[in-house]
Formats: sequence, C-alpha cells, structure tokens
Amino acid sequence: MFANKIDIRHLRYFVAIVRNGSFRGASAELNISQPPLSRQIQQLEDYVGVSLLTRRSSGIEPTSAGKAFFVEACNIIDLLERACERTQLIGTGRLGKLDVGVFGSAVLDFVPRFVLGFRNSFPDVEVVLHNMDREAQVKALRERRILLGFNRFFLDYPDLVWESVIRERMIVAVPSEHPLARKSAVSLRDLADEPLIFYPRTDQPGGFSNYLQRLFSNLNIEPKIVQNVDDVVTAIAFVSSGLGLTLGVESARNLQLPGVHYLSLDEREVPSFDLSLIYRADEDSPLLKLFIESVKQSMAAQNA
Repeated sequence: MFANKIDIRHLRYFVAIVRNGSFRGASAELNISQPPLSRQIQQLEDYVGVSLLTRRSSGIEPTSAGKAFFVEACNIIDLLERACERTQLIGTGRLGKLDVGVFGSAVLDFVPRFVLGFRNSFPDVEVVLHNMDREAQVKALRERRILLGFNRFFLDYPDLVWESVIRERMIVAVPSEHPLARKSAVSLRDLADEPLIFYPRTDQPGGFSNYLQRLFSNLNIEPKIVQNVDDVVTAIAFVSSGLGLTLGVESARNLQLPGVHYLSLDEREVPSFDLSLIYRADEDSPLLKLFIESVKQSMAAQNA
C-alpha cells in the first residue's frame, strides 16, 4: 500500500461518494466534474490495494473493505477538523491554560471578579491562580511559569509591563471594641502608640511593608509592631482576635470577620494605591490580550 500518498482530498471524495450513493451526487456536492472524481477514486483504490466501491444499476455501494475504510476516513476527517478548530481557538486565545499570580487583598475582590467574567466569556480556557508575592511573580514571569500577575507597587523592570487596573485607598482594621472604632477616619498619627500587625520587610525596593515604614518615618513615628504576618488575611484574623491593628486597602473590607471594624485613613497623609497587571514586555499571547481586554471591560462596566 501507499498510505503516505493518500491525502485528505482522497478521503473527502470517497466519503462524499458513499454518502451520496453516486458519483453524480458527489460531483454536485464537491463542485467538481465526474471524470477527475473518478480518477481520484481509482488512484485511492490503487494506493490501498483493494476495491472500495461497487458499481450497481441502483448506484454506488461500498465493498466490505470500502465500508471499513469509510468509517476510518470519517474519523480522520473529523479528527482533522477538530484539530483545526482547537488550533484556531488556541491561536485566538479562546482555548488553553491561563496561569495567574495573585497576592494580598486583591484576591478578596477584584481578581475573583475578573476571573469569573473571563471564564463566563471563555469557558474553554482553564484559569489557574497561584499565590505569589511580588518577587515570586517576577521570577515566575521571567521563567514563563505564569502568563501574568496582579500586584501593587510599581518597580522599573525593563522586561516587564505594569498596567494599572484600579486605584484603592488605604484603610485600618481595628478591633470593634477599640476606642478608635468610634471614629469614621483616622490618621497615621492616631496609630503612633497602637500595637500593629505588620508585614515582613524585604531587601527588595518597594513593597507594602517598606512603604508603610517610610510613611511612619516621615512623621517621625516608630511603629509599635507586635506581630509580622505574610498576608492581609492573616493580619485581619489577628485583629479579630484582639491582638492589634493593621493596615490594608479598600478591598480588604470584603473580609468580614467578627470583632473587626474598618476605618478610612486621612488621604492627606496616605495616597491611593494602584492594583496592576504585570506581564512580560515581549509577550504576544492572544490569551493574555483577551484577558487584559476582559479586565478592562469589567472595570468599564463597574464605572459606568
């Protein structure tokens, strides 16, 4: 046999003839004349080495070998069509796996909404969230283990793009029975002698903890840190237990734990913070472009 000489055209012609029961019907369906169609089928039979069709007065019928070949030919055509469809979906970002780095309070509000909106629009894309701080996200992006990340505090990484998504104000979480809980807003000076649940400092530039330290330092305040934790969820859990106070951003309000009251911070002392999308500057993934567009649409709908 000469299987390597058989192409998809042979299979489509043969299947059309069997389905129509005649060369004439297949010729009309395929929009070709009968002579070249007959030649292609003769060539196909030469390649497989057996007769595939029987000519009868009532029309064309497949031989026993032809019936078996018809099933396999249909399977091959279907498989090729599915391969083309999947390739097109992947090429346009509508199929595949999206690995996203997340950290901090963004997981309490914005990121889940972005992911849900994207999944509703593109259900064939698998979205996998990975809990990573900023340094871990940067490393994972450079190693191509994630396609994008969500984080705050821009740094000048030449190979990465930070695209602002939303700006949030800073808040303070205090125990409900604390005297400050009776206020609607506080300043950093109000926290000067309060036990604070803080976040570990990093040797890298930027970072929430380092930024808070600078804010206090600018006011000549040495924060009274009673506990360091890795994330805002743990910090607010400690507030709930009465251990101290902690600082975060607006989306942390979605973490409703008993015994916790949230207060706004004086905006004259503390600016707002951007939540940004982080991705590789040379990334041309259609999946990334679709996700970014979906996030922008989500924010536009929220602000409408």
